Amino acid sequence: MRSNKLKLESINTGSMADIAFLLLIFFLVSTTILQEKGLMLKLPPEVDDPTTIKIKDRNVFNIHVNSKNQYLIENEVRGDLSGLQSELINFILNESHSDHFAESPQDAVVSIKTDRGTDYKMFITLLDEVKESYYTIYGDRVGMSASAYRALDQSALEQRILYEKGKEGIPMNISIAEPDALAIK
Repeated sequence: MRSNKLKLESINTGSMADIAFLLLIFFLVSTTILQEKGLMLKLPPEVDDPTTIKIKDRNVFNIHVNSKNQYLIENEVRGDLSGLQSELINFILNESHSDHFAESPQDAVVSIKTDRGTDYKMFITLLDEVKESYYTIYGDRVGMSASAYRALDQSALEQRILYEKGKEGIPMNISIAEPDALAIK
């Protein structure tokens, strides 16, 4: 007598692992990952023995952004950046030879300092305004607008000469200080 053994029915799962693997590969290949570009800043080279350079207070244009995204520009609280470009141009060039502005364009430094709670958008907007001031100066020196100056193709000799002529003697001295700890002001 034979005993009837119950035959268990099973599903072959061997190919399920293959299907899951193929789906994983498909989604990895077809998914695009957002890549942030970041800020295009040229950092100074690392120096083994840094030296301290004394800068006169009159040569520094101070801008501070607190954690509430309020601007403190030359000790004046402001809610927006209106008029900043013209102030910076006057400060850097000092065509009136005022004691309140930089001694020379080579000595002028724009100092930006933030708190840790400052929004990135506010910082980037401020940095763009400061850079636009410099590009306006450079463009005016070669008889073009700031946007036309920035659009110059430096691979073309004639345009590179214009680009260098605009910047000649006026370095873009922007100091970005390390943010302060989160402070309620």
